Amino acid sequence: MMERKKNRLANETSPYLLQHAHNPVDWYPWGEEALQKSKKENKPILVSIGYSACHWCHVMERESFEDEATAAIMNEHFVNIKIDREERPDLDHIYMDAVQTLTGSGGWPLNVFLTPECKPFYGGTYFPPRQSFNRPSWKEVLYGVTKTYTENPTDINAQAENLTAHLIQANSFGLGTTDTAITTESMHRIFENIMKTADRAEGGFGRAPKFPQTFTIQYLLEYYHHTGNQSALDQACLSLDKMIYGGIYDQIGGGFARYATDGNWLIPHFEKMLYDNALLVMVLSEAWQLTHKELYKTTIEQTLQYIQREMLSGEFGFYAALDADSEGEEGKFYVWDLEEVKAILGKDAPLFCSFYDVSEEGNWEGKNILHIHIPLDTFSNRNNISPTELDAFLKKSGTLLLHNRNKRPRPSLDDKMLLGWNALMNTALSKAYAAVGNENYKDLAVRNMDFLLKYYGDPDTGNFYHTYKDHMAKYPAFLDDYAYLIQALIHLQEITGNADYLNKARHLTEIVLEHFSDEETGLFFFTHKEQRDVVIRKKEIYDGATPSGNSIMAWNLLYLEIIFDKQEWKERVVKMLKNLAETTVRYPTSFGVWSGLIQKMVIGVAELVVLGPDPGKLLNEILHIFMPHKVLQVSASENNDFPLLNGKSVTGQPVIFLCENYACKFPVTDLNSLMRLLDDPNTFSKSSLQ
Repeated sequence: MMERKKNRLANETSPYLLQHAHNPVDWYPWGEEALQKSKKENKPILVSIGYSACHWCHVMERESFEDEATAAIMNEHFVNIKIDREERPDLDHIYMDAVQTLTGSGGWPLNVFLTPECKPFYGGTYFPPRQSFNRPSWKEVLYGVTKTYTENPTDINAQAENLTAHLIQANSFGLGTTDTAITTESMHRIFENIMKTADRAEGGFGRAPKFPQTFTIQYLLEYYHHTGNQSALDQACLSLDKMIYGGIYDQIGGGFARYATDGNWLIPHFEKMLYDNALLVMVLSEAWQLTHKELYKTTIEQTLQYIQREMLSGEFGFYAALDADSEGEEGKFYVWDLEEVKAILGKDAPLFCSFYDVSEEGNWEGKNILHIHIPLDTFSNRNNISPTELDAFLKKSGTLLLHNRNKRPRPSLDDKMLLGWNALMNTALSKAYAAVGNENYKDLAVRNMDFLLKYYGDPDTGNFYHTYKDHMAKYPAFLDDYAYLIQALIHLQEITGNADYLNKARHLTEIVLEHFSDEETGLFFFTHKEQRDVVIRKKEIYDGATPSGNSIMAWNLLYLEIIFDKQEWKERVVKMLKNLAETTVRYPTSFGVWSGLIQKMVIGVAELVVLGPDPGKLLNEILHIFMPHKVLQVSASENNDFPLLNGKSVTGQPVIFLCENYACKFPVTDLNSLMRLLDDPNTFSKSSLQ
């Protein structure tokens, strides 16, 4: 069969755009060529947004974008632009908001129609090739938009202007009065509102589809730590346990899928995203510090083994995602037939299948998703086998299945490397090292940070880029990129004691303050002030699948204001929090990181300095404990460049200073003495709440 002629997407680096490079649709990447063509020919713009691991994006491509007749309609009447949402999250945010306003729902693929001025007037998500699912066919949509655009241009322009005005107005949603007080009551109300949505039986929050919501789990861990409220810890651990036992977790390969489509965590949406695994490793590390539950340590280790095996480049960058589909079917790579398991495991198959719920009829579309329906200890008692023997058996059997699974055609890899997602994984490695002490995690975090600082930074401007692939970095970095990178530098300093990371974090913070600030609210825009190709500059405040760049910048500023004695940075955070406090308290599961910041402001911050020769052993003991609200600075020698270190002398052994507003207690030399100080209610003016 003759190979189709390539379209303009063949010159792109995004795996998602390259997937569409042979479509008969005359696709353009977002850029001046396409936008000017629309103006010159007075054609509406069709923007189609997706990502490489998106199942329904693949479906719509097969059904419509690969169809010659459909492509002919698109090419005749529209300027067609294909966008990778992970490369251009700024455009995705704007046009997703528009479609959600128009239809009440959103998702990917996202298909939105714009005027030549890039203002949206109509859109939706997946459209089938024929009327079904109560949706019009894609061809009907194309003809309908063409007819209205040609015959009623005034109506189209009015709709576009009204919708754009609404988007601008909605950009201030959630901003309340700066007089809102942040009190102990705020912290307790957040907990109460979280628990109203908690699934007490299956873990998580809300109904299906279920997302990990790691920020909410993190809040509950911290709330338990400060108040001793057992129900907070129980819900946090139940949520983590159920995810680890469920099909959302790859039982033999490690790593988490993006979310579960059901309420029991059994049926995943099979794509594996770098950011989900980073965020889950973070919260599992904190859960391990707090509970020392072996399940959490094992899951951290298995997940990071998966990340290093399948998501790590030779340059020590992390790839973006693994597809949900292989051979055109969602989940095919991950599911099992009973006969296949029997052929691999032989006489060991019955015990393995009983543990992981593998049956002839299957538990999903006639196939089996491996999951743990009975905890290991309970199962071992019922089957008269010790937990240690059962664990060894499962590992041995799982290795055999993994070896055979690796012979299957693999899901495609999205091998672009995003700055922000890499920074999230860098923080995860630092937190995992702090929790379990595996030196490999620290070494990998250092190598990854070297890669990010070398290849994403612009040596001429000091600004950073968003994405890197094939030795090329491109697109100006967004707020999230900077915010996550600053936070990663802070955590990397904590585990290495390298003060250079703090100075780099300060430099990047100053870039954000100069180029992303909205002085009226204290918040930050998502895009750099020099970026001109967006119809509005949005301020993203929700903590969704990834944390808001605004909430992480608030966290960064609270930390760095102590490191560098920048009181005005703390004042800015207070302004940000007061703007959002009322909304955060009311809807904490949508503002998880903000909720944690309110808790931090109520509890106060412990300032810790580890000073002296060879501080590694003492530092690791501190890192190992759960201490969520702290600033930690480490130095092997005297250093007066930082306020927390100023005036402190090195003695013959490493010591710990515990400080508040730079006023320090007499140094102690061991962890037990530090813990006694932390537990003493007279140590600080703000003690932990009971």
